[in-house]
Amino acid sequence: MDTIRKTGFEVPLVRRVLLIEGMTCSACSARVDKVLNRLDGVVNANVNLSTNKAMVEFYSGSIDDDILIKTVEKAGFKAEIETEKDLDREKELREKEIKSLKTSFIISAILSLPLFSAMFFHMAGKENILTNGYFQWILATPVQFIIGFRFFRGAFNSLRGGGANMDVLVSMGTLAAYFYSIYNLYAGVAEYYFEASAVIITLILLGKTFEAVAKGKTSEAIKKLMGLQPKTARVVRDDREQDIPIEDVVIGDMIVVRPGEKIPVDGVIVEGNSSIDESMITGESIPIDKSIGEEVIGGTINRFGSFKFEATKVGRDMVLSQIVKLVEEAQGSKAPVQRLADKISGIFVPIVVGIAVITFLGFYFIGNSLNIGVINAVAVLVIACPCALGLATPTAIMVGTGKGAENGILIKSGEHLERAHKMDTIVLDKTGTITRGEPEVIDIVAFDEIEERELLRIAATVEKASEHPLGQAIVRKGEKESLMITRPESFTAIPGKGLKATLEDEEILIGNRRLMEEYSISIGKAEKELFRLEEEGKTAMIIAIGGKIAGIIAVADQLKDNSKEAIRELQNMGLEVYMLTGDNERTANAIARQVGIDNVLAEVLPENKAEVVEQIKEEGKHVGMVGDGINDAPALVAADVGFAIGTGTDVAMEAADITLMRGDLTSIVTAIRLSHRTMRTIIQNLFWAFFYNSIGIPFAALGFLNPMVAGAAMAFSSVSVVSNSLRLRNFK
Repeated sequence: MDTIRKTGFEVPLVRRVLLIEGMTCSACSARVDKVLNRLDGVVNANVNLSTNKAMVEFYSGSIDDDILIKTVEKAGFKAEIETEKDLDREKELREKEIKSLKTSFIISAILSLPLFSAMFFHMAGKENILTNGYFQWILATPVQFIIGFRFFRGAFNSLRGGGANMDVLVSMGTLAAYFYSIYNLYAGVAEYYFEASAVIITLILLGKTFEAVAKGKTSEAIKKLMGLQPKTARVVRDDREQDIPIEDVVIGDMIVVRPGEKIPVDGVIVEGNSSIDESMITGESIPIDKSIGEEVIGGTINRFGSFKFEATKVGRDMVLSQIVKLVEEAQGSKAPVQRLADKISGIFVPIVVGIAVITFLGFYFIGNSLNIGVINAVAVLVIACPCALGLATPTAIMVGTGKGAENGILIKSGEHLERAHKMDTIVLDKTGTITRGEPEVIDIVAFDEIEERELLRIAATVEKASEHPLGQAIVRKGEKESLMITRPESFTAIPGKGLKATLEDEEILIGNRRLMEEYSISIGKAEKELFRLEEEGKTAMIIAIGGKIAGIIAVADQLKDNSKEAIRELQNMGLEVYMLTGDNERTANAIARQVGIDNVLAEVLPENKAEVVEQIKEEGKHVGMVGDGINDAPALVAADVGFAIGTGTDVAMEAADITLMRGDLTSIVTAIRLSHRTMRTIIQNLFWAFFYNSIGIPFAALGFLNPMVAGAAMAFSSVSVVSNSLRLRNFK
């Protein structure tokens, strides 16, 4: 790699996703994370407990897949490389895990119930078969060593891999209760804790079952997205229509779509027109009318007409595939807030074991009670399992990013979600973000005897030869008014000023003040109108025919429908809003007044936008930048959070941290609200995870917590955290 770099080239990064079996808590995921990140060549490894996956980035050729698998196995877990996304395989693994947990729980519950009942008979002083120590031993043994074997195996693998996880705590706690009961049985002391060890295992299995079911629901957004693509496409080959598997469609294929059918791949309509529901991609509920030459997106639904289109993107290049990939990567990522939880998980288990030992010694030597010492130490070990801590962040990020995708908001990672939450300033590019980005003719002012329609016909005919966006707006207006537009006899573009042409033997000039000055044409009578139009934020073009001012045509880039409302919402959320534009100050201020923005950055060249964003950041502000994602790419990268406003297939996903599939500013309001809601959920989760442990451990150590209650609390701490994350699915 050094040799390649010295010759001026880079070694590319490769990404692998590993499916990992056997992780039970955040200490496990932290362990796998640690061993993978230690490998030479690995740039970054992220392990996600809620998906049971590791995403590993390494330099191409520096590591092979076998090394990754062996490294994970050495740490005590099973691993396989995830190949092509296989929903059925993932579903099969999830269902297998749930079925195994349910079966184990039912058997464990049947065997534990008599033991649990015996406790009440014993307390009431009524001795029977259930209170017999040998009978309890017979019932507790299969629960401890057959049903509970998964915990011993996990503990052994964890310790062999040089770490300690939840399984270590459960194994130590239940074995202590089990063997202490056997000791009492032989010593002739009628104090047995077989029910404690058996019920703890039963309750933990119940919690794990609920957790596995709930974890399956957190990735529903991906399943929904992947389920959008139809399995077949109706392709025209050899002059006849035939249904073929979606995998066999190639670029250039002609595909027929009938009303009510899903569009199989991305393409361009070549025949017919329709109304298409793109809500699953953009979050926009109103169907969009499409005709010849317009793009369609695979996975969207054809509502009304039939049409034929040419396939332009298939397989991994499709917009839907790109979205799925983006959401998957986001769901596998970590938010900075999770690093704290990971650090705590890594040192948590050894500390808990230490506290348990101190608890036992304290009660044994100071309280003179071996009995109470053992039971309280068991309670400490069981209450302290750090499962909830490991699930707090990833489950919320999975549901949050999935909910974003459903609303046409693609968030690249948990880090960007957290940054969006911290944002206090937002910079909006004007063209294409606040405005539609397509100028329209707004005013036609004719002087002397010439009529407005005639002035428009002359201007449109001359501008027909121009490629300037303002000129094209005049041509579109002329065509809309059904005017006879021909072509000028001669045409010369004058950069930065306008154009000169000859039409019907007359010299025509269209442009700004500087053009008129160059040809010594007085603009006296037009001055007042020019000033009024420019004050309104319009671009005024003066038209001179035969050396005299004939009129003015004013063009403006219209505001998007929701811009004003969205900007007011952003300000109500406490964000400082800036508008960034290359327009002159007068025009920029006029637009800003219309939408209610006070901070205007005008006459900024595209190459200087990033510099302006950096300057705002230097004031200590957390800045978000919103642009169309293509010419604003440097500024999007410079900002703390870059939002690319794209529509459908024009999304520039690379430069932005958050991509908005819908073309209006209300998506930004939704994205920021979602980031606030997700971060609030993460903080709640972390609070409850810490709360369970920080309150539970002292209570258990002081003898106020029965080991069985500790087992129930530990099991349901994980369930409560996952359930809290699932509440994000109700986000509107």
